[in-house]
Amino acid sequence: MGKLKSFLRGLGLFLLVVAGIAAWLALPWPFLLGLAVLFALWMLFTRRGRQAASVTRVGVSTLMQRLGSSSVIVVGIAGVVAVLVAMLAMAEGYRETLRKSGSEDTAIVLRGASASEVMSTLDRASTTVIEQVPGIARGADGRPLASAELVVAANLPLKGGAPDEDGSVQLRGVGAQAWAVRPNVKIIEGRRFETGRREVVVGQGAQRQFAGLEVGKPIRLGSETWTVAGVFQSGDAMDSEIWGDAEVVATTYRRGSSRTSVTARLTDANAFKGFKAAMASDPRLDVDASTTLDYFSKQSEQMTKIIRIIGIVVGAIMAIGAVFGALNTMFATVATRAREIATLRAIGFRSVPVVVAVMLETMLLALLGGVLGGVLAWLIFNGYTASTIAGGVGQLTFEFNVSPAVLWTGIKWALAIGFVGGLFPALRAASLPVTTALRAA
Repeated sequence: MGKLKSFLRGLGLFLLVVAGIAAWLALPWPFLLGLAVLFALWMLFTRRGRQAASVTRVGVSTLMQRLGSSSVIVVGIAGVVAVLVAMLAMAEGYRETLRKSGSEDTAIVLRGASASEVMSTLDRASTTVIEQVPGIARGADGRPLASAELVVAANLPLKGGAPDEDGSVQLRGVGAQAWAVRPNVKIIEGRRFETGRREVVVGQGAQRQFAGLEVGKPIRLGSETWTVAGVFQSGDAMDSEIWGDAEVVATTYRRGSSRTSVTARLTDANAFKGFKAAMASDPRLDVDASTTLDYFSKQSEQMTKIIRIIGIVVGAIMAIGAVFGALNTMFATVATRAREIATLRAIGFRSVPVVVAVMLETMLLALLGGVLGGVLAWLIFNGYTASTIAGGVGQLTFEFNVSPAVLWTGIKWALAIGFVGGLFPALRAASLPVTTALRAA
C-alpha cells in the first residue's frame, strides 16, 4: 500500500509539472509578468518569502565556487535555446516574407477551387471581364490597375551546385500593369524587359540563389534562350521570381492566351467585399478572389507549421538532455550543501523557503543560459538568407527573423527546463531529515 501511495504521489506530481509547463509555454507575457509580480510581493512581505530570499542569496553567493558544475546547466540550456530560436526564426522569416507580399487593398483572382496560382487557369475572356469589375483602382491613364499574369516553373542551375544540379524558380509572365499594381518592385540594376522580346528581369533573391543571372547574360528557360535585362528588388516573395513578358512566356511554354491569375489594386481595402461579390454574381466567371494578404498568409501556413514542429521536436529532445544535466548538477549541489540546509531548517527555516531557494538558483542559471542561447542565435542567424520550395513551383529566398517574440519563446523554454531541473533536487533538500543530514555532514 505504501508503494502504491508513493507511486500515485509521484504520478500526480509528474502530471502537475507537465500541466504547469504547458501552461507556462502557452500563456501570454502579461499574465506571466503578473505572476512574477505576485511572487516578488510574496518574497517581500511574507515571512516564508523573506526566508526564501535569504537562502537564495546564500546559494547565489557560492555560484562562483561551483563555476564548473553551474556552467553545465548554462551551456546545456544555451544550446537548446539557440537551436530552438534558430528554427523558430526560420519559420518566422518565411512567414513574414510571404506576408509582406500581400496587402488588404490588393486582390488576387484565381480559377474556382484553386489553391495556388500554379494550379489555376483563366481564359482570355475571364481575364477581360475581371479587369472591368467595379472596385479596381485606375491609373493616371484611366486604365484599370489589374495585371493578368502567367506563373510557370523553370529550371536553372544553382549557385555552388554540381554542373547538372538544377533548382526550380518561379517564372512570372506579366504585362505593363504589373509594375503599377506592385509599385514596391524597383529596378536596381539594368532595365526592364522589352515587350515582345525574350528578356527577363530577375529578383535579387533569385540572383543570389541561381547561377548566371547577371545583367546581359543569356539563360535557358524552356526551350529558348533569354537575356537578363535587369535586376529588381521588392522586399517580399517577388524577390525570388523571374519576370518576363506574358505573351512571350505563354508562347514558350505553350499556354496560349490563358493566364493563371489576375492581381488588382483596389480603390481601398473596403472595396474588396463589393469586388468579390460582383464576380460571384457574374455567370461568366467561375473564380475565387481573396486579398493578397490572405492569399500569401495561407501559402505560408503549412511550411511555417512544419518548420515550427521540427524546431519544437528537436528542442524538446535536446531539452530532455539539458534537464538531466540540471538534475545531476543540482542533486550534487544539494548533497554538498546538506549540512547548510539542515542547519537552516534546524534554526526555524521551513521546507517551502528551501524548495523555493533551490529552484530559484536553478532558474537563474537557466535564465543565463536562455539569454546566452538567444544572443548567440541572434548574432549568427538574424538576417541569415535561406531558401526553400514555396507554392510547389519555385524556391523562395527569405531571411531568418529572430524577433522579440521568438527570443521570448526561447527564454520561456529555458525557464521551464530550469524549473524541472530544480524541482526534484529542491524537494529532496526539503525532505531530507535534519538529523540525518547533520550526521552525514
